[in-house]
Amino acid sequence: MRIVSGKFKGRRFSPPTHITARPTTDFAKESLFNVLNKYIDFEACVALDLFSGTGSISYEFASRGAMRIVSVEMSDKHLAFIHKIRQDLGLLKVIFPIKMDVFRYIQQGKEKFDIIFADPPYEMKELPSLPGLVLNSSLLNETGIFVLEHSAKQNFSADPNFLEHRQYGNVNFSLFTNKSVEA
Repeated sequence: MRIVSGKFKGRRFSPPTHITARPTTDFAKESLFNVLNKYIDFEACVALDLFSGTGSISYEFASRGAMRIVSVEMSDKHLAFIHKIRQDLGLLKVIFPIKMDVFRYIQQGKEKFDIIFADPPYEMKELPSLPGLVLNSSLLNETGIFVLEHSAKQNFSADPNFLEHRQYGNVNFSLFTNKSVEA
């Protein structure tokens, strides 16, 4: 796993063998962030990383200058790794890991975010409901973007808030924005 761009570009990390997360591939991550450049000013953004896993996406946001990143993860092992890497990179005042169920966080969270990224387990039964849950919560700023990583089995193009879809190998990203706010 490596950081693909920004001030920590090229830094590599080896997650411990006991980590069960499926980190987003470097190729898919780099391609996605190139797309997001047209929507987000990373140096002025506040980001939420749901199902953080190894924290790979959080580190990418931080490397590109995000002001604050909240990383929500349930696994103690994964959180320990995120804490270690944020310490190693000197990001204690930028990345804020939280141990919490993502669905509970969506319901209870009060902070507003410019971008929300979610990389749930691909076979999670609640995955299709995530765009609606996030966009109907108070978490996303009016002009914010929600990015959902998913398998090719999912198609969100009929969602009224769907913005675009990108596929990089076996990795799929669907982007959403709250279109009811834009009207």
